Amino acid sequence: MFLLYPVLRPSGDDAAAMASANWVVGHLAAMLGFILLGLAVLGLHQVLGDRLSLRAAVVTWIGAGLTLPYYGAEDFGLNVIARRSLRDGAPALMELAQEFRYGTVEVTMFAGGLLLLGVGTVMAAIAVWRTGVLGKWSAVPLAAGFALFIPQFFAPVYALRIAHGVLIMLGALWLAGEMWRSRTA
Repeated sequence: MFLLYPVLRPSGDDAAAMASANWVVGHLAAMLGFILLGLAVLGLHQVLGDRLSLRAAVVTWIGAGLTLPYYGAEDFGLNVIARRSLRDGAPALMELAQEFRYGTVEVTMFAGGLLLLGVGTVMAAIAVWRTGVLGKWSAVPLAAGFALFIPQFFAPVYALRIAHGVLIMLGALWLAGEMWRSRTA
């Protein structure tokens, strides 16, 4: 889901990009990714059974809970504003998008949620490392991907955002493979 997000989402932040169906589908993929991440970290706790992995699941769920409202508004709200702006030939309506995106409460919840997602996945990686139940390095790429979630928004080229999605996808697949292997072992 975190690879589909930047691949499907248009690279621009203008009205045409935000009005597109790919804007909606790309952001929806990210929202599903946040939900699945919370479930995955809970599943990791079930495999590891330690207190740190339980705390990681709680922190990850709180992070997702704080992040999802922003993504929902970005997805559906900005799409409606952009379509109306284009339909009515009123580019000034796009100022509403900027007011939403950079509002104090909105940005604080969004950044706080993403920070907690980074903290939760790092905690999960530490739990994996300490318990020895799974390969020590298996959760590190996923944790790195979420630690880099905020910085990737400021990447100078959009291709780095796609590379970030690849990092998260590979990290998630590696950890899932380790969890599957441990289940069958």
